[in-house]
Amino acid sequence: MVKVLVSYYSRSGNTKAIALAIASGAKEVKGVKVRLKSAKATTLQDLKWADAIILGSPTYYGGMAADLKRLLDRSAAIHGSLQGKVGAVFTSSGGVACGAETTLLSIVQAMLVHGMVISGNADGQHYGVAIVGAPNAKQSGLCRERGKQVTELAMKLTGGI
Repeated sequence: MVKVLVSYYSRSGNTKAIALAIASGAKEVKGVKVRLKSAKATTLQDLKWADAIILGSPTYYGGMAADLKRLLDRSAAIHGSLQGKVGAVFTSSGGVACGAETTLLSIVQAMLVHGMVISGNADGQHYGVAIVGAPNAKQSGLCRERGKQVTELAMKLTGGI
């Protein structure tokens, strides 16, 4: 069984809506267990438990929110334990060209330091899902597809497929 953790920080609810859609897509894959948690509620054991870790934050001045940064800072205590796990990221922002890509890359950077395998997307939104405001129906579908794609990669890497 592949285990997927979707962890996020959301103040307005927009990033949580993205997280819910991503988790829903991950659950579409047979033989998967999904944990959906706020960054504040996510433990180091949750990170170690997961085969795939999908992290999300609103874009704040081109970077991630403090709650998600705190989780990543705490993860230094388990450095080496996330090596080889699949990583993916998502963000919500207030507008186009408001720092979404730098936010995504700041999260990816921490995942790379942990030795994680980052799941990109050749079809668009290469670094991770970035939505302006709350996701509409089409964007929610994109989020579900991304959750499914990351989960399927984790299954391939763990020998599940």
